[in-house]
Amino acid sequence: MKYKLVIDKNAEEEIIAIVHAPSTLTQQIENLVCSFSGSDSVMGSREDELRKLAFDEIECITVLDRKVIAIDREGKHYRVQDRLRDLESVLPSYFIRINKSTLANEHCIVRFVAVFSGGVDAVFRCGHRDYVSRRCFAEIKRRYEGV
Repeated sequence: MKYKLVIDKNAEEEIIAIVHAPSTLTQQIENLVCSFSGSDSVMGSREDELRKLAFDEIECITVLDRKVIAIDREGKHYRVQDRLRDLESVLPSYFIRINKSTLANEHCIVRFVAVFSGGVDAVFRCGHRDYVSRRCFAEIKRRYEGV
């Protein structure tokens, strides 16, 4: 297999893959290319700090007190100006909806825990815990059945 990368600021961006047959690698490449929106971060503010948060360092984005909040790997909360539905269209495919008001980085979910009320919670690396709706949990299960 050969790999070639040409960086030309004047040319239109284009990705071409020539393969003999589709495989899991080609599917992963296609998912990566289709999910890339041109940006890899979002601006977040916290107290007197304004910071650029890379998508891969965000554990989840949730709505708290009618404000969109991004939670990073250290568990710090950053206010984000964008709406959740706008972020959903920009975020990479590894961000999954776990309930009506939360998008989660699936790489940062440590485990799912059954709770006494019969529901399921997602536990993140930073210690944050959020409930998973039944509808979203069914979708997550379908997503992982093929793995």
